Amino acid sequence: MLDVKNIFKTFNAGTVNEKTALNGVSLHMDEGDFVTVIGGNGAGKSTLLNAVAGVWPIDEGTIIIGGTDVTHLSEHKRARYIGRVFQDPMMGTAATMQIEENLALALRRGKAHTLRKGITKAEREQYKELLKILDLGLEDRLTSKVGLLSGGQRQALTLLMATLQKPRLLLLDEHTAALDPKTAAKVLDATERIVNRDHLTTLMITHNMKDAIAHGNRLIMMYEGRIVIDVSGEEKKNLTVPQLLELFGRASGSDEADDTLLLS
Repeated sequence: MLDVKNIFKTFNAGTVNEKTALNGVSLHMDEGDFVTVIGGNGAGKSTLLNAVAGVWPIDEGTIIIGGTDVTHLSEHKRARYIGRVFQDPMMGTAATMQIEENLALALRRGKAHTLRKGITKAEREQYKELLKILDLGLEDRLTSKVGLLSGGQRQALTLLMATLQKPRLLLLDEHTAALDPKTAAKVLDATERIVNRDHLTTLMITHNMKDAIAHGNRLIMMYEGRIVIDVSGEEKKNLTVPQLLELFGRASGSDEADDTLLLS
């Protein structure tokens, strides 16, 4: 479902601020893979997601989604293949619109429909059922303005909207980082349920090593623009945080784990 082949990205090339963010990254994901991505600040995690999403062009390499070469497609043209949830809960929803109107927009995305026709009773019942999976009580607040919701509720709604049309690839860019621990756990649980229910191919960045181990069927760790650890199956399931740090030390050649990893 995703093939990233030997991609490179350098920012501010030829200047004193030159930074190689991706250094020959290759990643193959089968349909239904749920891959968690971890690494310190500047490791290349968000750059990898942005490269896949088409936020900026890569310098070298190839990106294929679902058999389609999207390397030279613009961000808005790639959007038909991708669902995305950002770190900021304020992104991804329209604050002045109702919950049901936001869901209607997401469900009708790319179709020749507008909200002028209104939302039918059948659609309302569909939205209620969809919202129940979030376990946040939003199914009883369909006409509430999204701007009145908490950050966690908005992020959960954004997640639901991003997956309504079952994208070929779901990108989660630290989508629980701005939430309190209890709400973050709820959003992660909802993420796991939605991904498993719809068999979505998912790439999730996190700074939290426990979350990276607990969720998904595969874990990769990045360091200095490269993938230095790639574990899956039973090996991933049985990992502990100390073991992950030890793996990181061996793979990166660093005596000390990155501070941001430890702080997480």
